[in-house]
Amino acid sequence: MRRYRLTILSVFFLLVTRLGTAAEFNPSFRPAVPSPSGASPLGASPLPSFVELAERVKPSVVNIGTTKAARRTTPHQPRPFGPQDPFDDFFERFFEGPVQRPQRSLGSGFIINKEGFILTNNHVVEGADEIQVQLTDKRKFDAKVVGTDPKTDLAVIQIKAENLPNVSLGDSDSLRVGEWVMAVGNPFGLEHTVTAGIVSAKGRVIGAGPYDDFIQTDASINPGNSGGPLFNLKGEVIGVNSAIVASGQGIGFAIPINMAKELVPQLIKSGKVTRAWFGVGIQEITPDLAKSFGLKESRGALVANVFPNSPADRAGLKPGDVVISFEGKMITESHEFPMMVAHQPVGKTVKIRVLREGKEVDLEVKLGEMEAGEKEAARSSATSAEQLGLAVRDMLPEELREAEASSGVLIIGVEAGGAAEFAGVRRGDILMEVNNTKITKRSDFEAVARKIQPGQVVRLRIQRDSQIIFLAFTFVK
Repeated sequence: MRRYRLTILSVFFLLVTRLGTAAEFNPSFRPAVPSPSGASPLGASPLPSFVELAERVKPSVVNIGTTKAARRTTPHQPRPFGPQDPFDDFFERFFEGPVQRPQRSLGSGFIINKEGFILTNNHVVEGADEIQVQLTDKRKFDAKVVGTDPKTDLAVIQIKAENLPNVSLGDSDSLRVGEWVMAVGNPFGLEHTVTAGIVSAKGRVIGAGPYDDFIQTDASINPGNSGGPLFNLKGEVIGVNSAIVASGQGIGFAIPINMAKELVPQLIKSGKVTRAWFGVGIQEITPDLAKSFGLKESRGALVANVFPNSPADRAGLKPGDVVISFEGKMITESHEFPMMVAHQPVGKTVKIRVLREGKEVDLEVKLGEMEAGEKEAARSSATSAEQLGLAVRDMLPEELREAEASSGVLIIGVEAGGAAEFAGVRRGDILMEVNNTKITKRSDFEAVARKIQPGQVVRLRIQRDSQIIFLAFTFVK
């Protein structure tokens, strides 16, 4: 035991001697003690103070309370004995169900101009029957919805008031990872709460919608912060706080303010956003897919589906094409492509470059209008789903290779209880022939299906796993 104590003392004195030697022979050596100015010992800038910033911007941040009116769980039934029915409670309990209580929720927003327009999240005000806005000076105002955009989860509401302070909008593109930011909002009903942190990442895709491009921050964001602003140290809004990871801490997401700045004028003018439509379904390129397409790296947007009669269809795009550039700008990640299209005006002809069977092909596409295009796509999908009780889609070249199939379309839907289902057709089957007609793409299937009359026998040649089988049924309209 004594020898053990001596060993510890020897190590201690050795360390003291080494530290003393380092201080004596290395003039740059300094003990890690705080400097009087508060600067870090490594000469870095002192931590920022958010006091003046918070005092300056808080008046332009508002708390938003919404109410959805009470509704019955089942429709109201007429009373056999009139409005003063003595059995009223009986009918309500056993035939109509209870009346739901009014639903109330809280969120945040910020005033963007002197006219009382407030930017917030769509999910904060969606479906609300009443919207009330409270300022820092405790004034309360009823608000109306001016415009909404569910695809980006943005909304503009308006109040009628005077002497309204408004925020300054910054440039989210210039934001850098590691930069200090401050959030202000109404978490859990705690009015005008201020939290601070840094930008953790940019360009996050979290599956919230087709235009995901979130700023990630560790500034504390909680339920009720939705729609509130994320400020930089200049006091400029650089993001709209929108989402959190429920199971995590210090992981919040904000919509870049540059995206909002593009949409707000449309929301105020027309109440909605009109976007350009390309007419394709895209997917991410994995390393294996990149190898199969002859790409040196996993970049670009893989065209998984081309909607019939869409701008892409008319321009000659095909499933399996890889869009590698759009208007001269290279596409690194697949999620960049929808954003590039959305930023273009309807009717513009854009230039793209695709990789097709190892060769680069230049194409021009005249963009359509998204709302009309989506309706047409939905109509086409519904039509194909109704034909013979089957829904199919074109297959990618690598899907055919993996299935060791020479041609065919993939069955993605079978009508429940229909003749095709009773005949044994399954989702995931590859449809190769219909009544001796070879099927190589969805349009082939639709053309054949339209000619089949009720009562006619339909024979399908199908590949399932590694087997080729025939199935038949009588078509019933």
